[in-house]
Amino acid sequence: FHTIIPGFVTREGKPWLSFGVMGGDMQPQGHVQVLVNLIDFGMNLQEAGDAPRVQHLGSSDPTGGKMTDGGWLCMESGFSYETIRSLMQKGHKIRWDLGGYGGYQAIMRDPVTGVYYGASESRKDGQAAGY
Repeated sequence: FHTIIPGFVTREGKPWLSFGVMGGDMQPQGHVQVLVNLIDFGMNLQEAGDAPRVQHLGSSDPTGGKMTDGGWLCMESGFSYETIRSLMQKGHKIRWDLGGYGGYQAIMRDPVTGVYYGASESRKDGQAAGY
């Protein structure tokens, strides 16, 4: 069972971003969070990977088990008190966890200058290198 799922994003039909977030069921959740950070929050490539993440767990089994409830949100440190409080007021069950939020690397091409940028997050060993 292998789950590496790289992401490739185009803008106006041209290559823009190649990236991945390793880590089991965190992969698709991490992909969405990285894209939201880049597109909606305007973060740069490194900031998008280093930003705190949330992981939804416990509502279904990847082997086909039935959903039993809404699960819970595991919050990485770095989220504001207001954000966590708002989620709890909306009925989310919150847990805090120190690990398991994936491992991110990315290469992005600036569509104006053609310059490539690389990023590797701080949750694990890695680096962006080029020539």
